Amino acid sequence: MLGRLIGGFITILVGVTILPTIADEVRGGLCPGVGSNTTYCNTTGTNITGASNTVTGLITLFFALGVMSAGIAIAVGGLKDAGLM
Repeated sequence: MLGRLIGGFITILVGVTILPTIADEVRGGLCPGVGSNTTYCNTTGTNITGASNTVTGLITLFFALGVMSAGIAIAVGGLKDAGLM
């Protein structure tokens, strides 16, 4: 039980730690050459347009939801093993 709970927390910790890196890389793919300027996004010169642009912009959200659901599923499994849920 304790091992599964710790595993769930470690999953969440690692996922939250690398989330900003993933967000930066997605932004770099959508806005090439912008650097640290957060108010200006030059969309010229990129091969990601249309629906691909929208889905690529949602990668960060999907990753965050996946980390959250994986961590919760592992923690709930540990609580079920303990008979608390």
